[in-house]
Amino acid sequence: MICRLCPRACGALRTQSAGAGTCRMPALPVVARSALHRWEEPPISGERGAGAVFFSGCSLGCVFCQNELISHRGFGKPVSISRLREIFERLIAQGAHNIDLVNPTHYAHCIFKVLARPLPVPVVWNSGGYDRVDTLRALEGRIDVYLPDLKYCTPELASRYSAAPDYPQRAQAAVLEMFRQTGPCVLENGLLKRGVLIRHLILPGRLAEAKRVMDWVSEQFSPGQVLFSLMGQYTPWGRAADYPELNRTLRPSELRAAQAYMRDLGLEGFTQDAGAAQAVYIPPFDLTGI
Repeated sequence: MICRLCPRACGALRTQSAGAGTCRMPALPVVARSALHRWEEPPISGERGAGAVFFSGCSLGCVFCQNELISHRGFGKPVSISRLREIFERLIAQGAHNIDLVNPTHYAHCIFKVLARPLPVPVVWNSGGYDRVDTLRALEGRIDVYLPDLKYCTPELASRYSAAPDYPQRAQAAVLEMFRQTGPCVLENGLLKRGVLIRHLILPGRLAEAKRVMDWVSEQFSPGQVLFSLMGQYTPWGRAADYPELNRTLRPSELRAAQAYMRDLGLEGFTQDAGAAQAVYIPPFDLTGI
């Protein structure tokens, strides 16, 4: 396939056996883990866990990526379309509240096929936010819940830390398209059945950027239309040591200030305390469930 699924639109030739382009992945899915996952936000994980499927490869270049083993180094196992469907169905049989597609952007063409027959639980599109609007539109009706990051509103930061200066405009357009598809959040028995939950990971020394992100969300959506997750779990990882300003965890004062700003804006959603900044919360990528 000639790939233009993500905003890079690199036109790389991805075959069934060899990867190319920015994501460095073949046409068929490569998966590193599938298991019940209890560390998403409460309306995603619920009591039994989300049915998380972690895809390998990524079109972003985040220097601090905690999943860099699979996103940057490509660890994982190739699976067929039919096998991916079996993985989804097995997670549902284990009690998953939903199917949580983690970093699925570069496999949108495969997911479209897998979801031709609807699943009995919601499908969650859990992405870095760097999604192409045309790709999202092609998935309309197959995705129930969108769980995007909104990492930056400033192109210079997006360029420095994720090698994507167009990230702000692309991610903002993607979030608006996601909301167009789902409408306001719908919760049943505490679980998100439909809607958009936006995540932002606070970076060390970048409190002002967190505020810009929250300002944008507040300006675009009325209270309760979307949910917002302010994440304080940043842990130096990947190539963070090459960026001295990122080579530390958050200061308690940074986290408190961001949480206060979120409350003052009236954003509805979730916050993390400093205890979330531990490597123990990074899933083991060991081909479980593949």
